[in-house]
Amino acid sequence: MLKVLEPRDIAPRLTTGAFILNSGLTKWGADRQTAESVHGMASTAYPFLAKLPPERFTRLLAASEIAIGGALLAPLVPTRLAGLALTGFAGGLVGLYLRLPGMREPGSLRPTQNGIPLAKDVWMLGTGLGLLCASSRKRTPHPCRHTRRHRHHTCPRCRH
Repeated sequence: MLKVLEPRDIAPRLTTGAFILNSGLTKWGADRQTAESVHGMASTAYPFLAKLPPERFTRLLAASEIAIGGALLAPLVPTRLAGLALTGFAGGLVGLYLRLPGMREPGSLRPTQNGIPLAKDVWMLGTGLGLLCASSRKRTPHPCRHTRRHRHHTCPRCRH
């Protein structure tokens, strides 16, 4: 059964999906210097990433962004699943902001001038959480169970 997107989910999925997809497509063709810069920042925040070569890391990051952006844009992907992917991705970006030196004012969550580009990614975390919490309204079957067309009307067979 094809589930249609709820109207309230279209705008956040389109905006974040297009933004992330564009970022992934841009990184896909990154040159060596860009790959080293992206990898250096990521491996500073997440030291286990230092084991990956910069070009491979950047290519994997780009592929992840393309997949997440595409999932958000694809109406066939359930909203809660797309929200889960976005929440995980955005959580990593917020972690980057929190872990990198010089991104925050000392003893504060307030960003420095250098931290603003990363701090702003918190909007994606909020969007992901909102999509993740989207209602999964399940329709309750009509008590008669013999027909669906009388769901909201009095049923002539059983009189409710």
